[in-house]
Amino acid sequence: MSIAPPPEAGDAKSPQADWARAPERSNMLALRVICWIALRCGRPAARLVLHPVCLYFLLFAPTPRRHIKRYLFRAIGPQAGWADGYRLLHAFASTVLDRIYFLRGRLDLFDVRVQGNVPVEEEVIAGRGAFMLGAHVGSFEALGGCKHHAPRPGDLRIAMLMYPDNARQINAVLGAIALPELRPHIIALGRPHAMLALREWLDGGGLAGLLADRTLAGADDADAQRSSTVLLPFLGTPAPFNDGPFRLAALLRRKVFFMAGLYAGGARYDVQFELLADFSERVSDPAERERRIRTALENYVARLEALCRAYPYNWFNFHDFWLEDSA
Repeated sequence: MSIAPPPEAGDAKSPQADWARAPERSNMLALRVICWIALRCGRPAARLVLHPVCLYFLLFAPTPRRHIKRYLFRAIGPQAGWADGYRLLHAFASTVLDRIYFLRGRLDLFDVRVQGNVPVEEEVIAGRGAFMLGAHVGSFEALGGCKHHAPRPGDLRIAMLMYPDNARQINAVLGAIALPELRPHIIALGRPHAMLALREWLDGGGLAGLLADRTLAGADDADAQRSSTVLLPFLGTPAPFNDGPFRLAALLRRKVFFMAGLYAGGARYDVQFELLADFSERVSDPAERERRIRTALENYVARLEALCRAYPYNWFNFHDFWLEDSA
């Protein structure tokens, strides 16, 4: 496989891959069948179904397979092969399957280990709220395991900031099977009044989760629309990242934590939190504010890169992340 020459680091001239309008590779009947097997036959039986599903996508989805190859070459090295691609797809399918059980409250099926959650809980207890920036790494639903480690579980309220149009079918199925109290609260980005809803949620002590490795500009406040896409070194090659989430956190004066629910195989998930930036204090100097935003973005990319190397089969971005096809 050949990899295109990398672009120069700096401000990106071209937009990130148009993943938001990519067709959803889901079949409603197949999704319902898998959910039925998961709930009626149990997790061990449902995991057997994952093997033919993963094999199908590995053989008959050439475009995602090409992007998986490029990523694994960078995260693991040129020795990455078909087995590594299959392992990545199986980890992804496993986390999707486990979403069913997390949303049904079956935490007893999993070994969830949590690190770095105390500072997050302190922000919640103080009623300040915070941003939780993750990536398409592991499982967001595994963060629900944190409630069993929290001194006041009822205070941990998490809303997901997302563009919901890209996965309507799977979100509809999972939303239908979720217990009412576990159904995720979603603040839809790109909608009118999204900014107001986000501010009210944070002011109420809620946590706002955002997967920032596919961020698009488009919040309805003036500051977020001045966000920019920046090329930063990522796994040895500059890649585009948007600083919009950090500008939003700076505008709303909140702390930003990195979050990841890493799938460690079998029934184990490692949930990690780490403080990335503290925008709670007002900064009057525009240059200093820009410096802090850029530093926070660079810290985010560095943390994501470290996780991709430590858990290479946990990053689930199957599109042209490095913009090599467009180049």
